[in-house]
Order: sequence, then structure tokens, then C-alpha cells
Amino acid sequence: MFLKIKSWLFHNQTIGQTIAKNAFWLFSGQLVSRLLRAAIVIYAARVLGAASWGAFSYALGVAAFLTIFSDIGINALITKETTRNPQLKDQYISTAFFTKLGLLTIFVAGVILFFPYLTNIEEAARIMPILIFVFAFDTLRDLGSAVSRALEQMQIESLVNIFTNLAIVILGFIFLATYKSSTALALAYAGGSGLGLIVIFYTLREHFRNLLSKFNKSLIKQILSTAWPFGLMGLMGAIMLNTDIIMLGWLSSASEVGYYAAAQKPVQLLYVLPALLATSIFPVLARMTQNNRDGAKKILERSVALAILVAIPVVITGVILANPIISILYGSEYLPAITTFQILIITVLIVYPSSLIGNAIFAYDQQKSFVGFVIVATLGNVLFNILLIPPLGIVGAAISTIFTQLITNFLIWRKMKQINNFQIWPEIKNYLRFSKAD
Repeated sequence: MFLKIKSWLFHNQTIGQTIAKNAFWLFSGQLVSRLLRAAIVIYAARVLGAASWGAFSYALGVAAFLTIFSDIGINALITKETTRNPQLKDQYISTAFFTKLGLLTIFVAGVILFFPYLTNIEEAARIMPILIFVFAFDTLRDLGSAVSRALEQMQIESLVNIFTNLAIVILGFIFLATYKSSTALALAYAGGSGLGLIVIFYTLREHFRNLLSKFNKSLIKQILSTAWPFGLMGLMGAIMLNTDIIMLGWLSSASEVGYYAAAQKPVQLLYVLPALLATSIFPVLARMTQNNRDGAKKILERSVALAILVAIPVVITGVILANPIISILYGSEYLPAITTFQILIITVLIVYPSSLIGNAIFAYDQQKSFVGFVIVATLGNVLFNILLIPPLGIVGAAISTIFTQLITNFLIWRKMKQINNFQIWPEIKNYLRFSKAD
């Protein structure tokens, strides 16, 4: 029995088993990692107070938003191309590594130089140079994760993520208990992220061993020109998650940013579920779109229907229990975040199915469609925030997110229907019929 379980968890056998195995590892890794990270987030929010926690969240949000440009979709490209062309794997990995390293070097220097002019929150400006390295380490570690996904060995990514977040939590508790400052928390994040980078490169050392010899200068242009549409989905996600924080930092106080971040963090944790499922099926979907479009369509229909059925009770529960959730997690100081949390939890019903559909668009090589989606997401979120934050504060920022996601994800659904006219309702009925039969 033990050998069968071990074989199922660590070896790819059939398409269904491989998807299930990878989903299990990604879900387990992200669940444990997010719970670990949630522990330090809750502790930090209580120790630092709304103002300092808001400054940290603002700097973290800006770093996350800006560093998306240093990847521009290279990780997703590596997973897709090495899945389809295994013989070119080493060349893609080597060239992508040095391309990302060059982009990161330029970008980190630029952010450190200009960030003090982007905010009037002194505490945020002070810790920004530290946090930018957190995302630099994360971006390089994600390259290792892309390799593990291309190999369909998601257990590597999962275990490294758990280790990284455990390191952040341990360092975070030690540093915060000693110094009780946002700088201490930033150093903990940087230390843990750096250790995670070392571990994944060591684990996949065989695939990174020939970085210098396999570097192909002629691939740089191809990688950049092919990858940037992939980066648009990441950019759109960054816009949805971080623009509100950034604009609140401009238009409101650090305390308001802290309240909004407190409401946003649990919702972001819930976003993990569809992202994991989308990542699990992506390598299989990318192959099947080439020679089995009906099979790819069926996988998409079943996964999207499941995502919707999971999202509905999550949203209802979150709206009803918002008060005790915020009170238990953060304490009475963060009660102003309750209404914002109730609004943001509704986005789960939008994000769950659309995460899968967005990935499917990439699998069908239609990623350039995201140019329009990103423009709509950017302009919509900025416009709604300008209109709603001044009169409504953090509630206005949450409403802005709802409006923007509804518009953008309507466009995503419509595009996928044009590519392969998938049907969700029959699969929903099948799930409900199966549930009643049980």
C-alpha cells in the first residue's frame, strides 16, 4: 500500500493520475504555504498596528506590481515550450535565466532609485529597497517552478514553497519579537525568499548545470517576443490585486491601507484554489489543444463548472461570517475592514472560473488577446478608484475591484467562447446529479 501511494504521489502514470497528482501537490503546497504566511501576516498586523502594517502592505504592493515587468511571462513560456519541445529544454532554461537576470538587474536599480518619489509614506520608502529583493528572489525561484511544471513534477515546487514560507515565518516571528518594526518584517521576507531560491536551484541543479554552455543568444528575441503576451495575464492579476493598495496610498492614509490589506489578504488566500487547478491542467491542456480539441474542451468545461460550484458556498460563508473572521484574525482594531471584506469576497465568484478560462486561452496560443484585457483592467480600475475612493474610502476601492473584474472577465469568457464554444451548465448539472445520487 505504501509503495502504491508513493508511486501515485511521485510518478506520472496516466493523464488523469498526473493531473490529480499535480493538483494534490500544488494544493497541499499552497495551502500549507498560505497558512504559514497567514500566521505571520496576522501576527505582524497585530504587532505593527494599522499604520505600520499599512506602510508595509503599500511597499509590498508596489514591489509586487512593479516586478511583474521583470518576468513578462517568461515562466509561463518555459512551461509551455519545454512541454511541447523537450529537446530544447536546456536552451530555453539557460537563455530565460540570463534574460530574467538582466531584466531584474535593470529593474531593481530603477525601482530603488525612483521609489522615494512615488510615495509620501516615509516608512514605506524606507523598506522598499529590501522588499524589491524579495520579489527579485521570488521571480528567479519561479523560473525553477516553471521547470518543475514543464517536467510535470509539481511536488518539487510544492515542497520548496513550503520551505520558503516556513523560513519567512520563523524569521518573521524572531525579528518581530525582537525589533517590532516593518523593517524587521521586510528582512524576514527577504531572508526566507533567498533561502527558497537556493533550495530550488539546488534541487533542480541537473537542469541548471549547463546554464553557460546552453545559452543561445538567438533565442533572446524569440523568448521576449513570444513571452510578453503571457506576462499580460500576470500584469492583469497584479493590477487587480495591487492597484487598490497603491492608489489608497496616494489618496488616503496608511491606516486605511492597513484596513484594506487586512480585508484583502484572506480573499487572496482563497484565490489560490482555482490557480492551482489551472496550473495542474495547463501542461495537459497545452498538449491536447494541438491534437484533441474535444478532449481539451471537456477538461475545461468540467474544471470551470467545479470552480463555480466551489465558489458559491465560499462567497455566502464569507459574507455571513465577515465580522467574526476579521475579529478573530486581526482583533477589534481592524473592524473597519469588515464591509470591505464582504465586498471583496464576492470576487471569488468571478475569479474562480475566469482563472481557468484565462489559462485555457494561453493553451490555445491566443495570449495576444490579453493586450485588450489588460488595457481595460488598467484603465477601469484606475478610473473607478479615482471616482470611488475619495467619497467611499476603502469601500470604494473594493467596489472598484468588483466593477473592473466583471467587465474584464466578461471579455475573457467571450474570447474563450469564440475559440472553443465550451458549455458549463451541462457539467454543473452532472455534478449536482452525482451529488444527489451519493
